[in-house]
Amino acid sequence: MMQGLSTAIAKSVIHHGRVLGRNSQIIQTLRPPCEVFINHRGAETKRSIAGLLHNFLSLLDVHPFLDNRSMKPGDKLFDEIDAAIYGCKVGVVVFSPLYCESRFCLHELALLMETKKRVVPIFCDVKPSQLHVRDDLKHSANNLQRYRLAVEEAKNTVGLTFYSSKGDWSKLVRDASDAVIRNLLEAEEEKPQLEPKFAQSTE
Repeated sequence: MMQGLSTAIAKSVIHHGRVLGRNSQIIQTLRPPCEVFINHRGAETKRSIAGLLHNFLSLLDVHPFLDNRSMKPGDKLFDEIDAAIYGCKVGVVVFSPLYCESRFCLHELALLMETKKRVVPIFCDVKPSQLHVRDDLKHSANNLQRYRLAVEEAKNTVGLTFYSSKGDWSKLVRDASDAVIRNLLEAEEEKPQLEPKFAQSTE
């Protein structure tokens, strides 16, 4: 299965490379260290969609952030993650059955929403209606409200739905990368254009 997936991804890289190549000047302009932040619950999705998408985007010369692959020993966890979120253009949020049990996931999601980043939700083995932040005393009242608002906003954002028992992993990676690249290009187009500076006459 993994060999077939690798072949499919390799073919997709060639296709996406051609598409991305036509827009390389846009993507390269003022490129930040992190362009795409991948928010996920590691125990459920790091070795599947989160890891696959990180590899695929890296092959396309897009700069994704995935905690265990983007940080090195000695880095301060929250400082690095928060900086990556502030600096990114697009967030990919991989929802999974136990996603809302992780305060780390919820913190990252809330920060993505509060900083008005473009977000691509992927509902992996879970329906949007099944995502709820419980009031189990793990969160302060303020954070509980932030997390619930962020989850609701993500649930009301058009995303991708995938069930691992019957889904096509290579298609999911292609579809997710398509959405990421489209949002990156649109984010660049929305950036305010600097007014041209004209040399003043000394006459």
